[in-house]
Amino acid sequence: MLALVSLVFFTTCGGAFGLEPLIGAVGPGWAVILILVAPFAWSLPTALMVAELTTLMPEEGGYYVWVREGFGSFWAVQQSCWTMTLSMVWLAMYPVLFVSYLTFLIPAIASSADSPHSKTGAMIRWLIAILVIGSGMALNLRGAREVGRSAKVSAYLVLGIFALLLVVWLNHGPAAGSIVEVISRDLASSHNGVLLLGLSYVIFNYSGWENVSTYAGEVDQPQRNYPRALGIALVVLVLCYLFPVIAGVAVTANPAIWTSDAGWPLISRLSGGRWLGTRMAVAGLVSMWGLFNAQLLYVSRLPYVLACDGWLPGVFAEVSPGATVPRVAILCFGAIAALFAGLSFGSLAIIQCLLYAAALTFEFLTLIVLRIRRPDAHRSFRVPGGWWGMAYVCLTPFAFTALVLFATLRDWRSFPGQLLVVAGVAFSGVTLYFMRRRIAVPRISERFKLPTTIRN
Repeated sequence: MLALVSLVFFTTCGGAFGLEPLIGAVGPGWAVILILVAPFAWSLPTALMVAELTTLMPEEGGYYVWVREGFGSFWAVQQSCWTMTLSMVWLAMYPVLFVSYLTFLIPAIASSADSPHSKTGAMIRWLIAILVIGSGMALNLRGAREVGRSAKVSAYLVLGIFALLLVVWLNHGPAAGSIVEVISRDLASSHNGVLLLGLSYVIFNYSGWENVSTYAGEVDQPQRNYPRALGIALVVLVLCYLFPVIAGVAVTANPAIWTSDAGWPLISRLSGGRWLGTRMAVAGLVSMWGLFNAQLLYVSRLPYVLACDGWLPGVFAEVSPGATVPRVAILCFGAIAALFAGLSFGSLAIIQCLLYAAALTFEFLTLIVLRIRRPDAHRSFRVPGGWWGMAYVCLTPFAFTALVLFATLRDWRSFPGQLLVVAGVAFSGVTLYFMRRRIAVPRISERFKLPTTIRN
């Protein structure tokens, strides 16, 4: 149970690391508002949706199986392609952030556009990111149990450092009244042209709840443990974001510090001195490594299930004899993440935001469809509140997605390259379906031709 909670924590959060660019982009006032609103508009509905569908179908593959049952193979393949791509983006974001926190400990590798050795420094940072990716692949090749054990140790270290930051701030930081003044002053100022970027950062930091479903076949008593683990992790996530941000904003609201390049280590040094900044940087390294491992664990199971259904070559369905892990998928995702690691954090955030909003929409629609089609199927957990509860769970993320779409249409000229990547992913999903359907559809029909109710 504790290992599952830790994996959920590192799939969805991993500490407040990666949240710094949100404050730098939209200011401390709107950042605090988004931190408080996002759990109820995005995370809680997603966690409730995942809890019901995972206990209904606790199978390897998670959301791919859900969408296939609800909307058929075509949309299941599309949703899987979108999710795998945004997962590759996530896999690349964590090594990029790892290098950012490492620069606090080794300033010589910091990026500088006007440095005569800027290209050499960029290559060194990329090679460090590849080392992070390689070590995470090695751990994942040992199996889900080893990744879970590592996540427990990492969670203790990360939460302990942020608790230490709060203790230092409470003992030596500015008074609470100064925080209210900073937030009020920021809300009174204008922040034009940052809506899409701000939403991208907050979605990145509050997403991933459905991804813990892909390895449900490897979890003990998933119908009992998943809802509990999701609830505990959600409470920890909100507290882990809100309190450190309040403590950090009380120290400084300078947007030049609230970035992925400076961030928590520098803020901690301003609050408690060099010793605290150094420990926070080390915790950042631990967090990014744990996040990468958790992401690689869940996403590597998706090609395995797609290959079993015939949508991908059979080599992806092969597992290692000892640890029973999909080796080829782990190696492929690691290699692709190494290529994406050359992009900036902001560029990666835009891509994942758009793909994630589209993929998650289908999962909520699947929840509605399966509740209508199979209302009496066994579920050890149901979204509470009947159809009123379902309305809250589904409509609030739809509204959030509509806001993302509005921001995209308004700011699309600022991100043409990222939107082109999203369009390419959509095209590749349709192409994959029509290229493989003669192989995959008969195979799926053979595997699932008898049941009239969802298998448990």
